[in-house]
Amino acid sequence: MTQTFDLFGDPVPENWGKRVRPPHVATQENRNKVSMLLAFGWSNDRIARAIHLDPKSLRKHYFPELRFRDEARDRLDASYAMMLWRQVEAGNVSAIREFRDLLEHNDLMAVGGQRREPDRKPPKLGKKEQAVVDAREPDTTTPLGRLMAQRTIN
Repeated sequence: MTQTFDLFGDPVPENWGKRVRPPHVATQENRNKVSMLLAFGWSNDRIARAIHLDPKSLRKHYFPELRFRDEARDRLDASYAMMLWRQVEAGNVSAIREFRDLLEHNDLMAVGGQRREPDRKPPKLGKKEQAVVDAREPDTTTPLGRLMAQRTIN
C-alpha cells in the first residue's frame, strides 16, 4: 500500500475525508518545530496553536519532546554550534568570526554562571513619572537644586 502525502508533504491518514476527524500524525518536521519552540520558551498552548493542535493532542503526540523542556535551549545552542563548527572546518571566514564570538559569549556565561539575557532598555517614563523621579534626585549644579537637596537630607 502506498503512502499519500498532502501539499505540505505530511502523510494523509487512511480515514481522511470520512465522518470522523482524522488523527494527528506526528511528523519529524513537527517534532523539530516543537523542540525549537520549546527552546524559545513558548508555552504548551502557544506551541499547540502554532501547529494547529489542541494542548491535549500536543501532550499526547509530542510528550518525548515536552519532557526535555529545560534542556531544549541547550540542545538548540549545541546544534547551532555544531553547524557553525562544520562551516569553520570547511574554511568559511565569516563562520570563523561567528564561532569566535560564540566562544567569547560562552566564556562570559561560564564566568557569570548563568545565561546572559539581552540588554533591554528601561521602560520609557511619562511626564508625571519623570517629574517624580527628578524631584527625588535634584540637580545640585543649580542653586535651587542644592536647596532641594539640603531639604531632603534634613
